[in-house]
Amino acid sequence: MAKVSNQVMRVVRWRGGNHPTLDLMKQTLEQHGLRPFKWSNHANYRYGVRSHGYAKTIYCVEGGVECFFPDTRERVQLRAGDRVDIARGVRHGITVGLNGATCLEGTPIGRPALATSGR
Repeated sequence: MAKVSNQVMRVVRWRGGNHPTLDLMKQTLEQHGLRPFKWSNHANYRYGVRSHGYAKTIYCVEGGVECFFPDTRERVQLRAGDRVDIARGVRHGITVGLNGATCLEGTPIGRPALATSGR
């Protein structure tokens, strides 16, 4: 896996023939003390810029998403198998790609779980 990182976020690109499975992604999040939940949305759906009081990880399971970090003016494209680790307090927005997307997001255990569809 190739890695791109800075103080704001770290991107881990999937390299290999077969993409990791949903079960493997879920297991990886749980091993890092994160509670995984799955969300999906239609093409071009936009999640407005926000920040959280905790770090989180997002795996792209199917389709693609673009993560935008306005404070650094960086944009990161995630495809199936890729993940981004977003540091606590970092402002970010997400736009779902042209074919929609399903993602697995990990938040610290103890945080309330978000809805798992139609966010």
